[in-house]
Amino acid sequence: MGAMSDHPGEQAAQDPIKLIGVRETALSLDEVFRAVGDDAAGGTALFVGTVRNHDGGADVDALGYSCHPSAEAEMRRIAEKVVAEFPVRALAAVHRVGDLRIGDLAVVVGVSCPHRGEAFEACRKLIDDLKHEVPIWKHQRFSDGTEEWVGAC
Repeated sequence: MGAMSDHPGEQAAQDPIKLIGVRETALSLDEVFRAVGDDAAGGTALFVGTVRNHDGGADVDALGYSCHPSAEAEMRRIAEKVVAEFPVRALAAVHRVGDLRIGDLAVVVGVSCPHRGEAFEACRKLIDDLKHEVPIWKHQRFSDGTEEWVGAC
């Protein structure tokens, strides 16, 4: 029998990018989890970003996300970079735009790989790069009546 690394399941899948999207509707953990399911994956990592009730020491009442028309294409470009660096079996990333409430899901990403360490690392790279590179902006409204725009994911 060949070495474990020779098994096709130890390699990246042929077309691992299963779901990329920017949405005005509520996000679903189940949808992302199903999208990254793969029988050859021994590890699946999910990251869920939620709207919190504070930022920078101030109480947040609500916020909205908006994006550049290229946001989804940029998400795909970043996903392709992650797939090139890790043995990804399946990858998914969705981000919300529009007005959100405290506790709403703002972003959900998932990655499955042959092993847990790879899945954690690939998921971390995916969310970190999305946050830093995708043109999505957050408009926060604070309890004291102030507001601010910030680049975020």
